Amino acid sequence: MSSTPATASLYVPRANAMGPDDVRPFVAAVGTAQLVTVGEDGVPDATFLPVLWEGDRLVGHLARANRHWQRIVAGAPALAIVTGPDAYVSPSWYAAKAEHGRVVPTWNYSVVHLRGSVTVHDDAGWVRGLVTRLTDHHEQQRAEPWAVADAPDDYVDKNLRPIVGVEVVVSSVEAKAKLSQNRSAADRAGVAAGLAADGRDPGGLVAP
Repeated sequence: MSSTPATASLYVPRANAMGPDDVRPFVAAVGTAQLVTVGEDGVPDATFLPVLWEGDRLVGHLARANRHWQRIVAGAPALAIVTGPDAYVSPSWYAAKAEHGRVVPTWNYSVVHLRGSVTVHDDAGWVRGLVTRLTDHHEQQRAEPWAVADAPDDYVDKNLRPIVGVEVVVSSVEAKAKLSQNRSAADRAGVAAGLAADGRDPGGLVAP
């Protein structure tokens, strides 16, 4: 897969490039994306949806009542934006503030852009398979995981009818983790302490 699309790209300074071995685990951990497409009228649409990245395909589903899927042109370009935790970074946390005061606020965040051609799947079997895999993915860490097969078939069928599937054949991947990598060790330690003190990053996912 190309990491440098010719028509558009995510701004990724070298210091903020996410390691290639970290990208798929990041997408799997987030488990959701904003799917962006443009209809024949040139108007963009965006929908937040659960996703799985399987091989070279990103798959998910959206509500049948959401007209977005009807506006998707088969094979048209699509952008899926996967975002992780983010947080404001105060310049008062930097050790450099006490040294020379030449500091400004910023924002820490991680994001992955997946681009490719998009197809809608309005097929009960395809959607059932997707929902089964999505459920298994999110239930696997539970002591007693729930499975789609635990519910009566007719009940599952009834709840699958209001959704449609969508698939993006991924042709490019761009990933950015802006986590104060350009700051000194002392400044990074100050950011981590500041985020912890403010309670903005309880999982330590935004700290350097």
